[in-house]
Amino acid sequence: MRAQRTIDGARDGQLTLDELDAPLSEVTFVVVDLETTGGSAVTDAITEIGAVKVRGGEILGELGTLVDPGRGIPPHIVEITGITTAMVRGAPRIDAVLPTFLEFARGSVLVAHNAGFDVGFLKAAATHAGIPWPRFQVLCTVKLARRILSRDEAPSVKLSVLAPLLGAGTTPTHRALDDARATVDVLHALIGRVGNQGVQSLPELLDYLPRVSREQRAKRTLASHLPRTPGVYLFRGPSDEVLYVGTAVDLRRRVRTYFTGSETRARMKEMVALASRIDHVECSHALEAGVRELRLLSAHAPPYNRRSKFPLRGWWISLTTEAFPRLSVVRAPTADSLGPFRSRADAVEAALAIAEYCGLRTCTSRIGKGQRHGPKCPPREIGGCPAIADDENAYQAAPELARALLRGTDDTPLRRVRARIDKLAEQELFEGAARLRDRLTVLGLALRRMQRLASLAAVDELVAARRDGAGGWELVVIRAGRLASAGAAPRGVAPMPVVQALISSAETALPDATPLRGASPEELGLIASWLDNDGVRIVQTSHGYREPAHGAGAWENWCTLARAAQPVDRPPSVFDERQNVEGAT
Repeated sequence: MRAQRTIDGARDGQLTLDELDAPLSEVTFVVVDLETTGGSAVTDAITEIGAVKVRGGEILGELGTLVDPGRGIPPHIVEITGITTAMVRGAPRIDAVLPTFLEFARGSVLVAHNAGFDVGFLKAAATHAGIPWPRFQVLCTVKLARRILSRDEAPSVKLSVLAPLLGAGTTPTHRALDDARATVDVLHALIGRVGNQGVQSLPELLDYLPRVSREQRAKRTLASHLPRTPGVYLFRGPSDEVLYVGTAVDLRRRVRTYFTGSETRARMKEMVALASRIDHVECSHALEAGVRELRLLSAHAPPYNRRSKFPLRGWWISLTTEAFPRLSVVRAPTADSLGPFRSRADAVEAALAIAEYCGLRTCTSRIGKGQRHGPKCPPREIGGCPAIADDENAYQAAPELARALLRGTDDTPLRRVRARIDKLAEQELFEGAARLRDRLTVLGLALRRMQRLASLAAVDELVAARRDGAGGWELVVIRAGRLASAGAAPRGVAPMPVVQALISSAETALPDATPLRGASPEELGLIASWLDNDGVRIVQTSHGYREPAHGAGAWENWCTLARAAQPVDRPPSVFDERQNVEGAT
């Protein structure tokens, strides 16, 4: 192996976000070239590796070695490269060379002339040797040259043509290290060509490769004022209307991608063409950004957002206020409601299951006290009201059983449905069993979601904290299911004074009597998911954050598997899992 020389202080380790955004003069490149026995990474092998590590125009190190391919080198390859079978006899095998190369290239951007060829061979060698391939950022000088140079200036982008054209100090010879050195000079010349076009960092260089209109690229200045913090951004149109709302961990980095070739969506290009300015809201962490995005979507209904712009809109199942209630599918929830459902059809399916297995009537005729049939109620035997039973007490108790099901204090109706599915399956009525299974799945998952969110909304005030990964804390104050305040305590800052300040400045929540107390289901879902993360700690709470012991939580796995139409076992009883538990868990 040819001696590897490296200047002290060369960086290693994976590229960080700061390094990716650093000026090109501070980015470490490893330019690599291979010689092989042929053109297929599957059937051919490497015969020579050459690599040059550079940064800021300075060579940090070189690596070059012949490689024993374990086979003879074809005559036509010998004629091109001058590498013979005798020359590689006794050279190290690729399994021994590859770890050295990967260590040499660690933390750098890989560059190659026709990078797909060279990187393809290296990846294939790594797979064959059982060595994990690092997630290198890769730059191809062939693509870069074709993007920068016109065909009149460079009819061909072969290295042998570009090297003299761009004034390379090394002549390509079809030997790996010589060609790598020539590619270094070509890379520097090409970077010099685009420097006066505002391409100063690695992301800008990579984004320069696809063709972007001058108008789209010129609008990058709209993002120049954005901070490098989490938050929400709003694209505004010529009349100051909100065109699009999004969130980002790094506002400047994310918004800048809309003005580069990495943005390929036609709708977004159209939106960028209309944009006249960009507003932003800085946030303490991702949860606050997500909640603010939902609220802004609801407030502005921007035309270029595909995500729900109406988070409070949905279908709900509600008990009517008649003497003998029935279920109704409505838009606005009441105190005894289940939802929201995305489609009315799902709500109807769930309502039919609740009505049948709780004993509620389904006819639409009004029934007063003392009446067992409405004037339009058809006979039971031809599909009439299933609530007309011989047991009047059971009929009158049906609404209370439905309420208990919704609140999670009794899952008897779910068990009745499951027993019916088992019976149909035993009778080999599989289509009927499948239809009922699907109905139970919709109902069970809707109950699980609502009970989970309602449990959070029931807490008047909950303060929680989560480690931010840098020694600090992300902090939230949640009131009646709403994010009332959010902040952060960086490393070295005592968190409790920050917590007290957040509580003092938190928004006031005005809950109503609906199951989610008027909170947005989508906002509640974001908060609940955040609370479910590992490492979240409840700092203080007005009262217990708990879910009902007899709710649909024990049915979640069954419903998830049933939705995938996989064979499942009977869902466990809450008493099978929680012996001697009373009330809620």
